[in-house]
Amino acid sequence: MIHPTAVIHPGARIGSGCSIGAYAVIDEHVVLGADCVVGPHVHLTGHTSIGARNRFHSGCVIGDAPQDSKYAGTPTRLRIGDDNTFREHVTVHRSNRLDETTEIGNQNLLMASSHVGHNCILGNGNTLANGALLAGHVVLADRVFLSGNCLVHQFCRVGRLAMMQGGSAISQDLPPFCMARGDNGIAGLNVIGLRRAGFTAEQRLELKRAYLGVFRSGLTRTAALEALSGRFPAGSPALELVEFVRGSRRGICADTGRRGGRPDPSEA
Repeated sequence: MIHPTAVIHPGARIGSGCSIGAYAVIDEHVVLGADCVVGPHVHLTGHTSIGARNRFHSGCVIGDAPQDSKYAGTPTRLRIGDDNTFREHVTVHRSNRLDETTEIGNQNLLMASSHVGHNCILGNGNTLANGALLAGHVVLADRVFLSGNCLVHQFCRVGRLAMMQGGSAISQDLPPFCMARGDNGIAGLNVIGLRRAGFTAEQRLELKRAYLGVFRSGLTRTAALEALSGRFPAGSPALELVEFVRGSRRGICADTGRRGGRPDPSEA
């Protein structure tokens, strides 16, 4: 299952059932789990630990040094879970500090030419479409969808089941269940995503109330959060949205209203 032109360091640990394509390079400190597929011209490098059943398409560079002028060449780490797909020419960089790790969870799909910068943390089931770029220290929760050519500034957080429309860019936090549009804009809730994820009508209505309370109440952000305090039960998606906003340090993307005009509550 290993092509004769592949270059694998004797110190690399290769799991059972792996397939390694032509001209792939796997460096000394890489640990590759069982049943992974490494395509042609893939480079796995750095102190990189990879779980089972991951697939790396042609030209991926995984675990290379961070693009950080302060990085001093220390043996920093990248950790990847199971069942992820890295399409053509995806780049994922290891962390820039020994006490932190770049982490990618399970069942993520990174499409062609997308990039995950140093110290990023990705949860499970996320999709980065072609050309989506994550700067350093970005945190993606679970089941986030970034459309083509989206940009996420360093240190931003993106909440669960959020979505970014194609070409949008954020330098502030994007709350869970919301739809990003343009530059630092929110166009309402990710309603279709919520339905596909199995959220009940009651949960969606509760989320709508939380969204309107945070973004369209006419109150200041502090006053809006205070007004919503104790309104939603523990563990509910609505409370998750409110607490995400409350915990933001970078600030929250702004609601833009329907098509940039007057807010229409029905769109949430």
